[in-house]
Amino acid sequence: MLLRVFTEPQQGASYDDLLAVARRSEECGFDAFFRSDHYLVMGEPDGLPGPTDSWITLAGLARETSRIRLGTLVSSATFRNPGVLAISVAQVDQMSGGRVELGLGAGWFEAEHRAYGIDFPDTVGRFDLLEEQLELITGLWDTPLGERYDFAGKHYRIVDSPALPKPVQSPHPPVIVGGAGKRRTPMLAAKYAAEFNAGFKTLDETAELFGRVRSTCAEVGRDPATLDLSVAHAVVLGKDDAEVRRRLEIYDAADVEEVRAHALVGTPGEVVDKLGRYAAIGAGRAYLQILDLSDLDHLDLIAAEVLPHMT
Repeated sequence: MLLRVFTEPQQGASYDDLLAVARRSEECGFDAFFRSDHYLVMGEPDGLPGPTDSWITLAGLARETSRIRLGTLVSSATFRNPGVLAISVAQVDQMSGGRVELGLGAGWFEAEHRAYGIDFPDTVGRFDLLEEQLELITGLWDTPLGERYDFAGKHYRIVDSPALPKPVQSPHPPVIVGGAGKRRTPMLAAKYAAEFNAGFKTLDETAELFGRVRSTCAEVGRDPATLDLSVAHAVVLGKDDAEVRRRLEIYDAADVEEVRAHALVGTPGEVVDKLGRYAAIGAGRAYLQILDLSDLDHLDLIAAEVLPHMT
C-alpha cells in the first residue's frame, strides 16, 4: 500500500507551512503530498492566515520538490471553469515533470461559496457540473496535437479549441473521483477516473463502496482491475499511549472519541494493523490526513514505524 500525506490548509496554513510538510514528506519517502481544495475554515479555529488556492500552491511545490507526486483531494467543480482548470493542471504537470494528479468532486461546503461569492447549485446541479467537467477536461487533454476539440453540454460549450497546453503524462494526469454516492459517483469513476477514493469510512462501508464501483466498471465494460482503489483517514500516531493522547489534543474534546473510533489512531503496530485491513479489501493507497502541520516529528514517526510495513 502506498502512503500519501494529505493536508487541510483551510484550517490555518501558509504556503511556507505547506512547503515544509511537502519537503519533509518527500524526504521521508511518502508517495505523494495532497491537499484539500477549500476556501473557508471549518469549525472554531480562525483559519489564519487565511485560505491558499490549491493549484497555485501545487504550482509552487512543483518547482520546490523533485520526486513526490502532487494533487488535490478534491478540487470542487463549482470553483473553476473547466477549460481554465485543464490549462492550470496541464501547466503544473509540466512544471513538476509529470507528477500531478487531479482529484475532482462536486463540492459540498455551502458556507465557503457564500463567503467568496461562488454559485452553489443543488446536489443534482453540482453533479451535472462535475460530469461535464470530467468529460471536458479529459477531452481537452486527449485531443491529439494539431486537432481541435468541441464540446456542447448543458453548462459548458467549447468551440474549435486547440486543446493546449498538453500535460506531460500520457494519456493525461490521473483523475481521482470519490464519495459515497450510490449511482452517479461510481458511474463517473468507472468512466473517467484512474482512482476511486473512499474517504473517512469504516471498513465495512469502504468494502461496500469498493464493491459498488467494481460492479459499475463491469457494467460499462471496464476491467475493474484498471481502477485503483484508495482510502483517506486521519492519522494520530504515537510511540506510546501518552504520545497518542498528546497528539489527540489538536482535536476538539467532542471529536476525540469519534476520531478514536474511526481514524488511524494508536501506536505503530495498531496503525499498521488498521491499514492492513483496508489493504486486504483492495485499497492500494492511503491518504493520511495530518492536521497539525507544525508537527513534522509526526511525519518522521510514520515514515520510520509504519511506512516500511506497507511497501
